[in-house]
Amino acid sequence: MQIGPYSLKNNLIVAPMAGVTDRPFRMLCKRMGAGMAVSEMVASNSLLYGSEKTKRRANHEGEADPISVQIVGADPKMLAQAARYNVDHGAQIIDINMGCPAKKICNVMAGSALMQNEKLVAKILEAVVTEVDVPVTLKIRTGWDKSNRNALNIARIAESCGIQALAIHGRTRACAYTGDAEYDTIRAVKAGVNIPVIANGDITTPEKAKFVLEHTGADAVMIGRAAQGRPWLFREIAHFLETGTHLLSPQVSEIQQILLAHVHELYDFYGEHSGLRVARKHISWYTRGLAGSANFRHHMNQLESSTEQLQAVSDFFEGQLQAGESLQYTEGLAA
Repeated sequence: MQIGPYSLKNNLIVAPMAGVTDRPFRMLCKRMGAGMAVSEMVASNSLLYGSEKTKRRANHEGEADPISVQIVGADPKMLAQAARYNVDHGAQIIDINMGCPAKKICNVMAGSALMQNEKLVAKILEAVVTEVDVPVTLKIRTGWDKSNRNALNIARIAESCGIQALAIHGRTRACAYTGDAEYDTIRAVKAGVNIPVIANGDITTPEKAKFVLEHTGADAVMIGRAAQGRPWLFREIAHFLETGTHLLSPQVSEIQQILLAHVHELYDFYGEHSGLRVARKHISWYTRGLAGSANFRHHMNQLESSTEQLQAVSDFFEGQLQAGESLQYTEGLAA
């Protein structure tokens, strides 16, 4: 998989997820087999550049290349400025968000709401591509709703504007995250353009990744929610695509090691107070499907110190090991 001058080690990409794909999570997924990870979206509003949140999102220290940063907004000039800001702070690829279905994003005509205005899409893409000297990619959905699937039109506009790769989530904005993703639209887009196409949506298992790649002809797959608490999914998919066989599920002891290392990285990145709170959702994701996890999560979410949180995690996993539990994820658990 090639994006501009960057040759990815494979065709497995971590989807940008608000509040999830921070630097610690991106680095972890890359270590566990992802070829690229896209940052959580950074608002184009220049007034936010001085905020601690924006500074953290522009922090790529120690992150493996290529560094892809997603920007969101609706004003071509501001998006171009945001692209320049992020390139100046280490971004090697700029990704434009035209796929987010969240009401707070769409209500300001950003995210997937932009798919309703193809002329504005062209102006935005032209402005950003002209502003920066790094590859620009685009994330979209299949359309605004099922009666208005215009992904192919947007893809052709993107290609003509110089976009170097296109990721498509197999749902419309109206679908949000409900129902099943469909891949026929992605296949049509892949057949209709010459730039790399990345398929996204409901890719939860190695078999599903293989099916989507074969059905759509896409150059890569992008994985989001299924990797929450399950970053080893990337190595499992990579192994399956290469060999046709499955890796053994990770042992509880390895999950404990991965989780504790991740939590420590969150403390270091956010500071103890904020890191503690960010870690809660990740701990919940790592432990879903394990015996007694519901009670554990309820208890863990009440804790207010890192020492207590780490001890609770250690105690929970020690209990799993003593009980001889093995970690077995299913597609349902990972969805």
